[in-house]
Amino acid sequence: MVTVIAIIVLLFMVGSSSIKVIYEYERGVVFMFGKYITTYEKGLRFLLPGVMTMVRVDMRLVALDVPAQDIITKDNVSITVNAVVMYRVMEAENAVIKVGDYHYNTSLFAQTTLRATVGQHELDDVLSAQDKINARLQELLDLQSDPWGLKIVSVAIKHVDLPQEMKRAMAKQAEAERERRAKIINSEGELQASEKLTLAAETMGRHPITIQLRYLQTLREIATENNSVTVFPLPMDLLAPFLKAAASKLEK
Repeated sequence: MVTVIAIIVLLFMVGSSSIKVIYEYERGVVFMFGKYITTYEKGLRFLLPGVMTMVRVDMRLVALDVPAQDIITKDNVSITVNAVVMYRVMEAENAVIKVGDYHYNTSLFAQTTLRATVGQHELDDVLSAQDKINARLQELLDLQSDPWGLKIVSVAIKHVDLPQEMKRAMAKQAEAERERRAKIINSEGELQASEKLTLAAETMGRHPITIQLRYLQTLREIATENNSVTVFPLPMDLLAPFLKAAASKLEK
């Protein structure tokens, strides 16, 4: 009886260690006596105990955070840059057989590629043309990791840390640029105003009566806005008709 129970327990232990469940997002790379034979996909799988071994590989999208790297740009500015790499395993057997630790090796290669690629650009390009640099980084990383069965989905520079003196210099440059634009806008406004004044002066020169009408309009505005006594000179042109009428009456 004891022997039967021992045999049952032994069979249960052997069976539980031989039956493997492969999840939807996994692949199982199977070896027999150390030799690769197949790659299991999802489902219930059986392994011969002591003969076959299996390495699980996660096929989901993985985010790799590239540590901050101290880089000197092409125009000799020292900056600190970090990035994030998104990749997934496409060929599980290559990820297991052709590289020891694909995640660690991808991280190392991403660091060296980040330093080399960013170092070939000037600071303005690093700040304004990151899409171009990201595309180049993705191309180089994908080329290197392709034999490992990996696919680099995207590479993005997360943060660029500048020295304090460079930040102050850029702030001064931005302020000077804003002042320059303000002066240009102000000068354009002055130019337009002078053109309008010139046109108004030409119109008044052709029609002298407009000067008198403008004068009366100004007096009206002064009287409306200020509750005080205003003394102003009266143009002789306005009195000329009255003076002529009075003179004709005296002659009669």
